[in-house]
Amino acid sequence: MKAYLIAGESSGDKLGAAMMSGLKSLRSDMQFQGVAGPLMQAQGMGSLFPMDELSVMGLAEILPKYRQLVARIDQVAADVVAAKPDVLITIDSPDFCHRVARRVRRAAPDIPITHYVAPSVWAWRRGRAAKMAGHVDQVLALLPFEPPYMTAHGMRCDFVGHPVVAEPAATAEQIAGFRAAHELGARPILLALPGSRRNEISRLLPVFEQAVTQVLAKRPELQVVIPAAPGVAEAVTEGVSHWPTKPLVLDPRHMAPDAAQTEKRTAFAAADVAIAASGTVSLELAAAQTPMVIAYDLNWLSWQILSRMVNLNSVTLVNLITGTHTIPEFLGPNCRADAIAEATLTLIENAPSRDAQLMAMQDAMIALGAGGEDPGLRAARAVLDALDG
Repeated sequence: MKAYLIAGESSGDKLGAAMMSGLKSLRSDMQFQGVAGPLMQAQGMGSLFPMDELSVMGLAEILPKYRQLVARIDQVAADVVAAKPDVLITIDSPDFCHRVARRVRRAAPDIPITHYVAPSVWAWRRGRAAKMAGHVDQVLALLPFEPPYMTAHGMRCDFVGHPVVAEPAATAEQIAGFRAAHELGARPILLALPGSRRNEISRLLPVFEQAVTQVLAKRPELQVVIPAAPGVAEAVTEGVSHWPTKPLVLDPRHMAPDAAQTEKRTAFAAADVAIAASGTVSLELAAAQTPMVIAYDLNWLSWQILSRMVNLNSVTLVNLITGTHTIPEFLGPNCRADAIAEATLTLIENAPSRDAQLMAMQDAMIALGAGGEDPGLRAARAVLDALDG
């Protein structure tokens, strides 16, 4: 059985790798082809071209690469049609994946198409679900309240949970080994997580530097640790080279993917607090029970457009799932170093604020499937069940 998978960024690579593992456990004859990141490649899949070419966010950020992206869309769609897979599975990255899916549906309508990660139609652009129905047969949802938004338009939708709930927790021995390997002693750790895309690094890293500097002015005992994403490790290392207090950058480029993931999870578990870009990383921090402050900014034009389209007053999933606002968010014009630093210091020094976050994190993990079947296996089972049906 052949599955053609497309991932366009680090979070999709993680989802795809977990599902691939599940598919291989259910079908011994699985073959994979498509566009993959390092985690999916570690599961035995090649990549048509480097995945990080697609890791662009923001309308204004996409414009300079528009022609290149269109060429890649055409290339991938043609490759899918030529491969004649039993199923095409597109993973998140909707701007790219849905364009590919539409071309494939026109050229080869018999190829079943599954999209992994339901669009947030409950937050913005509700019409997307209706448009998807023309070229998507099945949606795999990460959040338990999403299926009705998809099934209302005739698509099959399975809630499969989020792979973050199935990731192994770092042990006390691993945390001790991490501290010893990096000569951290018993120093408290502040994580800085400026994103996994190049444009995020260029926009957020200077703000994070200012925020971290302000925090360290009051809490100089903190050790700053930056677990860099694979596609931006060089940019992060170069960007922090001039920081007043040199952070520890965890560079995954010279490590096996599994080892890099283990070190990252261990760093999360060892940390006392984190400043993080908005995104899937907030769930990883929640799984590790690491209190956090979320910050994000976009190009001015992108922010003006998107802020008028979104119908939510929070973008952090822990807040959304639990109906709370325990995790501070500083978005767009509010992404200011002084505000981020103040919120970070509050988390360090105020036990009730920390406890409220920890309780919300536990509730969110349960809602996302913690304690149940591995979400990657659930996703794989749902794909095969839809094909058999």
